[in-house]
Amino acid sequence: MNALLPPTAPISRAARLQAMIAGTGIVRMPGAHNAQAALQAQAAGFEALYLSGAAMSASMGLPDLGIISVDDVCFFVRQIVRATDLPVLVDGDTGYGEVLNVMQTVRAFEEAGAAAIQLEDQILPKKCGHLNDKRLATPDDMARKVAAAAKARREMLIVARTDAAASEGVEGAIKRANLYVEAGADVIFSEALTTPEMFRQFTDEVKAPLLANMTEFGRTPSLTADELEAMGYSIVIWPVSSLRVANKAQEDLYAAIKRDGSATTMIGRMQTREELYRTISYNAYEALDASIVQSIAPKEAFA
Repeated sequence: MNALLPPTAPISRAARLQAMIAGTGIVRMPGAHNAQAALQAQAAGFEALYLSGAAMSASMGLPDLGIISVDDVCFFVRQIVRATDLPVLVDGDTGYGEVLNVMQTVRAFEEAGAAAIQLEDQILPKKCGHLNDKRLATPDDMARKVAAAAKARREMLIVARTDAAASEGVEGAIKRANLYVEAGADVIFSEALTTPEMFRQFTDEVKAPLLANMTEFGRTPSLTADELEAMGYSIVIWPVSSLRVANKAQEDLYAAIKRDGSATTMIGRMQTREELYRTISYNAYEALDASIVQSIAPKEAFA
């Protein structure tokens, strides 16, 4: 994508994402916690991105407890959508309230440029899906949110996440998933499954595209995209990986500067100036600036 011009894709981001899901092969969707990460993911060849609520919260110095607002999320969405032409699945947590709030969230995300929204069946304060003591909405309450989201959207996809496996078992989570599909969900996100057998049970019993979460340091075993595709999954996300790598590198940098009084020992791990400029199209912006005709004020009629 030329970062200086509006995207010229013949179909919308939502339609492209829908086509990817319906096509052959699993959609590989890495997390991108800001526009720079999105540009790097696009340069690496990825065709869709995931925007994690945990990554956005952590970027703001906050825990992932549903603290951030719709406006906070839309800021992240807009910067990524401006920087790339990739479809973005955006984590909408619990929808920031009840049915009417969910509808407003869907409209706000779609206006910001999101191709899909993810809604989960926890209640506030929500938690990372791999922690304990999660509290769930009733299946009917969550189904109403999904139906409201489907009613509010123009074409954005609805991804319904269930966290029920930990408290209601895989059978309860599957029952919820099928209810959410009936309510209008386009994709089901089965969170915190703990064995490959649980993943296979979902593909056997849920007749909708499925999303797998390959977050690190959680309860889910690490499975490759190829393994998940063989099981029948349509999407795989790595939601917070980019943030974790960036944060660890920054931690090492600050420790080195504090220790050595210099960043010299870290230069080999830095993005060079040339690499940064290439990623953000620095020279293209300079060329555009030079090509624009200088504005000249008209001469006054009465000099």
